[in-house]
Amino acid sequence: MVPTPAPRRRQVATARSDPQERPIAISGSDPEFLAALGRRVREMREQRGMARKALSHAAQVSERYLAALEAGEGNASVILLRRVAGALGVRLIDLLDYGELTADQRSLRRILDTLPAGRLGEALERLTQEFGQDSAVRRKRITLIGLRGAGKSTLGSALARELKRPFIELDREIEKDAGIALPEVFLLYGQAGYRRIERRCLERIIQQQEDIVLTVGGGIVSEPETYNLLLLNCFSVWVKARPEEHMSRVLAQGDLRPMAGHAEAMQDLKNILASREELYGRADAVLDTAGHTVEQSLHALRTLLVSAS
Repeated sequence: MVPTPAPRRRQVATARSDPQERPIAISGSDPEFLAALGRRVREMREQRGMARKALSHAAQVSERYLAALEAGEGNASVILLRRVAGALGVRLIDLLDYGELTADQRSLRRILDTLPAGRLGEALERLTQEFGQDSAVRRKRITLIGLRGAGKSTLGSALARELKRPFIELDREIEKDAGIALPEVFLLYGQAGYRRIERRCLERIIQQQEDIVLTVGGGIVSEPETYNLLLLNCFSVWVKARPEEHMSRVLAQGDLRPMAGHAEAMQDLKNILASREELYGRADAVLDTAGHTVEQSLHALRTLLVSAS
């Protein structure tokens, strides 16, 4: 038996290229960047009513260094910049990317920075409703998220066949982009490098594809910018199951990343689920596959999508 979906906001139902990292494009020359950085430091100091000597003392840097920094002269040390940011009560990134932001963008960032963590999801939802991509376009990119073993690939490929849409697995796109298997991507580039390629591939899919069924890796929700990009441009469905089902399905696939060698693999899995539950819960809808066959879950997914349209 497949329970009926609950009312929205969130619907709930049961049932290559070169492997080398591409350079990041940077606009503006080095002198321009240093000049903008210096202006930002001076403006923030003056806004706080701090004399240069006072900032020098608080940041434990010399007045001579601050004078050169504010004048846009010389090369700024990251460590000393970090001290200056701390003394000004801002993040280092607020100094470094200032020249790339408009006044409105800086104001918006300040508002978001003051929000409690628990209200960021609410802010994202309101912004998505008001300024996100058109809802009809978003719904053309049906995206299944969730931890490995929930049934994303099985359900996604079956749904794509029914809808006669392309089925895309983001992990396979990452492998194509890097030219190597996924485990080797982690070995060669590390977690940070993998996440950069993941973001790049997702951006490309969103730019080039509309009527698709997409599945993504379970850890994408831990990268705020990438996850927000997905939520703003896709209709997301959290495919969930009981921890025991996650584990049995992963074992059946012969894939134990990242739990290989752990005697407490089940507890690790439960901890991962618990830590990501709130993030997964930001999806547009939830499909619970616990205790259901593939056919039952697929029927529930179709029902969910119809009710959400």
